[in-house]
Amino acid sequence: MSTIRSFEGFQPVSLKQEGDYQPSETDQLSTEEGDPGTDPEPRQISRQPSVTESTLYPNPYHRPFVSRKYFATRPGAIETAIEDLKGHIAKTSGETIQGFWLLTEIDHWNNEKERILLVTDKSLLICKYDFIMLSCVQLQWIPLSSVYRICLGKFVFPGMSLDKRQGEGLRIYWGSLEEQSLFSRWNPWSTEVPYATFTEHPMKYTSEKFLEICKLSGFTSKLVPAIQNAHKNSTGSGRGKGLMVLTEPILIETYMGLMSFIGNRNKLGYSLARGSIGF
Repeated sequence: MSTIRSFEGFQPVSLKQEGDYQPSETDQLSTEEGDPGTDPEPRQISRQPSVTESTLYPNPYHRPFVSRKYFATRPGAIETAIEDLKGHIAKTSGETIQGFWLLTEIDHWNNEKERILLVTDKSLLICKYDFIMLSCVQLQWIPLSSVYRICLGKFVFPGMSLDKRQGEGLRIYWGSLEEQSLFSRWNPWSTEVPYATFTEHPMKYTSEKFLEICKLSGFTSKLVPAIQNAHKNSTGSGRGKGLMVLTEPILIETYMGLMSFIGNRNKLGYSLARGSIGF
């Protein structure tokens, strides 16, 4: 006969060696009450300090039960994704890979999307990877020679926007905003947006490995010189302006934000364990 138990949390216990027995609070009370012939006098009961959650997990991002919800952090998942993308690049272009990063893309409607980014000597690749099925779903290929501006700064929203976010990010421009059609600007599913916006992945502090691949500053330090080298080696006419790296606020032009409010709160843009559906 099997029994089902709920393991929602663990109670901390102290391990003692034999001979190190210490009477509990109730034992002390019973001993004191059972001593005849002693003068009744107030006794102070010493209490052992309780082990708090902050002691067990000094950094909230190091909680293992939180990190396991993201399939990207599970053993072998990110390694498999990197090997898949390495094989694809070797077969298609043969370009030299300079690094891999796991970041969060924020689209023009403020929706968060988990992405793997690759920087080669000629291209920037933005990969939508399914960490549940371990397969690449979508791959966006951007020539580095077409990137003309990079902005670093805090996110800002219109004054009447109802769904805002805190933090900082990076935006990469490879096309003209004036040439963007009105339909693609206000279409939440448009893939013709001439820029991409990124911020750090929420599992950045899971381990030393993810601290490196989820760090936005590390991605920027590789991307900027790669773009500059691509501009130097480009044979086309290009824009003739080189690369501009600016520090300025990053505008996300959303107002109602109902779709991003629901999606971001429930992490719909991540390969995430959603819990048990059956019973």
